[in-house]
Amino acid sequence: MIQPRTPRRQELGDFLAARRRSASRAELGLPRHARRGDAGLSREDVATLAGVSASWYTWLEQGRDINVSRQVLNAVTRVLRLSDDEAAYVAGLAERGADPVELRESVPAHLQRLVDALEFPSFVVTTEWAIVGWNAAYEWLYPRISSLEPADRNLLYLVYTDPQLREMLPDWEQDSRRFLAEFRAEAGVRLAGPRHSAVVERLRASNPDFDSHWSELGISRFSSRRRVFRHRDEGLIEFEHHRLVPSDATDLHVVMYVPMP
Repeated sequence: MIQPRTPRRQELGDFLAARRRSASRAELGLPRHARRGDAGLSREDVATLAGVSASWYTWLEQGRDINVSRQVLNAVTRVLRLSDDEAAYVAGLAERGADPVELRESVPAHLQRLVDALEFPSFVVTTEWAIVGWNAAYEWLYPRISSLEPADRNLLYLVYTDPQLREMLPDWEQDSRRFLAEFRAEAGVRLAGPRHSAVVERLRASNPDFDSHWSELGISRFSSRRRVFRHRDEGLIEFEHHRLVPSDATDLHVVMYVPMP
């Protein structure tokens, strides 16, 4: 019996469909399409190459809550040439089970003491990237953080809506897309939850840049890297961007900008 659609499976289906339409036929040894040329596979193409029925793959793209084995899903990700990050994202969406409920509203006192003790810009975010704690160095880097309404104190929301933060990012186009790809990869099945979906829908309704970037379906797991900011007094300053997960508060991330030598 075919199960009804679920939000997480709908996200899975949309993602697979987008990657299918952008796949290269030549890379898979398929002839050019009469109208589309090299770009894009049909559902039947994917099903045949992955060794599954066309009906089953169609149901998967339609967001049906069907049984999906890891072996079969791996075959689909190989056909679509998904990256490791994208494959992990797909696997998470395909799993069955209750979506986690996020209830964190503030930073625990011991984590706030930790970031306060750090001399470089540091802050704490929830799974939906709400900023719930920060230190004086982060307020020096981004002074507006202390005056924002709590509802607006979300890192993804601010990257797309705050002109001051946008001015701080010399390569906003690249940085914003990277942030969004990381947010999507981390959110996974939580995208169907009320807090994550509220962040996304608020931005999609109010910010054309976000809506355009969101439709690209970028996926990228976080990695420590060099970051450059334009400070109002100091000019261009460089940091190493790190992030840690506290063992006793795994739904929070401590984000740190360590000054470059």
